[in-house]
Amino acid sequence: MNDSRIQRKGREGRVIGIDAGGTRTRARLADAATGRTLGEGTGGPGNALSVPPDTLARHLAEALRGAVRSGGGGAEAVAVVAGFAGGGPGGGRDRALAALGAALVEIGASPERIEVHGDADVAFAAGPGTPADGLVLIAGTGAAGARVAGRRAVRAVDGDGWLLGDAGSGFWLGREALRAVLRALDGRGPATALAVPVEALCGGLTREHVVRYAYAGHPVRLAELSPLVVEAAAGGDAPAAALLDRAGDELAATVRALNPIPGEPLVVTGGLLAPGGPLLDRLVARVAPLGLEPAAVPDGLSGAVSLARLLL
Repeated sequence: MNDSRIQRKGREGRVIGIDAGGTRTRARLADAATGRTLGEGTGGPGNALSVPPDTLARHLAEALRGAVRSGGGGAEAVAVVAGFAGGGPGGGRDRALAALGAALVEIGASPERIEVHGDADVAFAAGPGTPADGLVLIAGTGAAGARVAGRRAVRAVDGDGWLLGDAGSGFWLGREALRAVLRALDGRGPATALAVPVEALCGGLTREHVVRYAYAGHPVRLAELSPLVVEAAAGGDAPAAALLDRAGDELAATVRALNPIPGEPLVVTGGLLAPGGPLLDRLVARVAPLGLEPAAVPDGLSGAVSLARLLL
């Protein structure tokens, strides 16, 4: 199909944007001409590196099917853009593309254009005016920053996973919460209100209870403890507030490592930095001396839709 036919069909048709993250996958069916949302669907985790290919395809199909059904029409999207956690260059891009292709076949879709991005690309594109160049910082279960040029991430900082990095993330906060409780128990650190919810979570408040809980499942699940830190800090617990301050310091260090230019766009998202996120104000204060004003967005879904529309 030549370009003019693609553009004509695009103005009259639909596009799909996908934001496939470590916790869930979201798909949005939108009008190609206006970007108006027509339908949305959700599926399971969409990390292109950690989710098995067959499972990834199933989660994508689930989200796509929900978007198409709620949109009240068939799967006739002209263009599909998907952003994947773990889907950047040198990561799981090939796996992501293969899984997306399988999912589209499963729902009976045959779009003219398909494009796969990393999650940083679609998150950045969700910023005001769909910016092409600047910085993006994501802090949710994990944490990573990137410099974007031409709507593609060209340099990444952190995002190194639970074992080696993700400083300032939900996992990082959860792990540090357990460490703070352990230090309080053995006298290395001050008493903390975190001990109360941790005791309930671990089934007891001894070193053995806490350590057993920490090692009983996949380490990333410790991100589920991060709301406990936020609640304790809001209640006046100094150790919990100090953890949030340290998380803000870590995320600001990630931004500084990208060599920011005063005034350039900085788009931030993820559960900790989205609008109303518990670390947003701390980050705003820490990057202000760099001449940066973060633009917080809920997620990368609107960015994926914008990139799909740009394909046309």
